[in-house]
Amino acid sequence: MSKRQWPFLLGGLLVALLLAGVVSNYASSHPDGLDSSLLKGCTVNADDEITGGSCPAQEAKDHELADSPLADYGVRGIGNDFVSTGLSGVLGVLLTFALGGGLFWLARRRGPAAPAPNAASADPVDEAATRSSGAR
Repeated sequence: MSKRQWPFLLGGLLVALLLAGVVSNYASSHPDGLDSSLLKGCTVNADDEITGGSCPAQEAKDHELADSPLADYGVRGIGNDFVSTGLSGVLGVLLTFALGGGLFWLARRRGPAAPAPNAASADPVDEAATRSSGAR
């Protein structure tokens, strides 16, 4: 990677970390379209608990990974919601950056594919162009 690309890469990482660590705390806590459509037909109290009616959300279960360390946009064990959400976002960005960077590093190390032997050209147009230019 050239030296000119490093500032761009680090700047993008810094912006992603700021968005994930700080701005994510100000995202809307209101349910999105899927959540609100699953609650249609039910009565919901101020704590978003179903108190009556009939709706698909009553059949909802926790996911298998609901007790994982980064579940529900927070870090388990941290009591401050602002810090927990921000740290979860920062960890997500760093893990994604490391995984993506590692995959690009592996792809770059592999290098371009070796050209096929030129004993017989598979492309007749390419062969005709070579003959007309006088190159062999």
